[in-house]
Amino acid sequence: MASPLLALPGAVAGDGIDAPVAAHYGSFNTEQRSLARGDGFVDLSHRDVFRVAGPDRLSWLHSLTTQYFDGLAPGTWTQALVLSPQGHVEHAFTGVDDGEAFTAHTEPGAAPALVQWLERMKFMTRVEVSLVEDLAVMWRPGEGSGRHDLVPRERLEAYAEAAGPAAGLWAYEALRIERGEPRFGIDTDHRTIPNEVGWIGAAVHLDKGCYRGQETVARVHTLGRPPRRLVLLHLDGSENRLPVAGSPVSHDGRDLGFVGSSARHHELGPIALALVKRNVPVDAPLVVDGMPAAQEVVVDPEVGLHVRPLR
Repeated sequence: MASPLLALPGAVAGDGIDAPVAAHYGSFNTEQRSLARGDGFVDLSHRDVFRVAGPDRLSWLHSLTTQYFDGLAPGTWTQALVLSPQGHVEHAFTGVDDGEAFTAHTEPGAAPALVQWLERMKFMTRVEVSLVEDLAVMWRPGEGSGRHDLVPRERLEAYAEAAGPAAGLWAYEALRIERGEPRFGIDTDHRTIPNEVGWIGAAVHLDKGCYRGQETVARVHTLGRPPRRLVLLHLDGSENRLPVAGSPVSHDGRDLGFVGSSARHHELGPIALALVKRNVPVDAPLVVDGMPAAQEVVVDPEVGLHVRPLR
């Protein structure tokens, strides 16, 4: 559903799965600078929200996902992944426990399939899994990746009035890309393993018991050299356009990966995230959707860990 905050002055709706929220409110450069200073908020109310309740919820999520849920303190936000048996990322979510239930959000349209899978994994466990329609996700800048708020939908206008100024998704995405944080389903594909995109540590806890796909994650972490690596691209801005998501990334005429998210950064200019083969030299010039691009390392090609410092 379209966000009521699209009624704010200057709001211009986004595209594709981001159409229900504002891409910008008149000046995405000004909005980026406000967020970079720690001011304002971003409407992410188009993201899906789901809840896991019941006394066994944390131990159950601990057994199914990549994250360490046992003993998770109320109010502590955490990221988690669901992997295939081969270690490929099938679902990604971020959430918080309140002592009675764990409430999380994921990409627009992604929660029904995740909830359906979780329902199949309940067996005799004392948990209840449900989609949540009455809560919306908001984001505010802060240390590291900032913070998320879960806001009742009927209070979105009041939240915006208190948390302003509003910044659109274009500003949010530019800062996310700068930090080297992948977006599930856009910067990843069906073959992505956590080691390739910097999710070790952030969404994958290495000191926990068995979960589906753990063998692949542990083996690549121990031996290093993941098949591919996430990279930040600095794009040639002379064509005044951004690459189409999914376009090939090439070097010397050979396709070596694909580009995902892209944005215009208020300081860096046009930037993007791409997933390329591990053995692409880190200083190799690349071509993306017909545009020259220079690399900046996000995931170390040898050890598969996120190395780009947060700004």
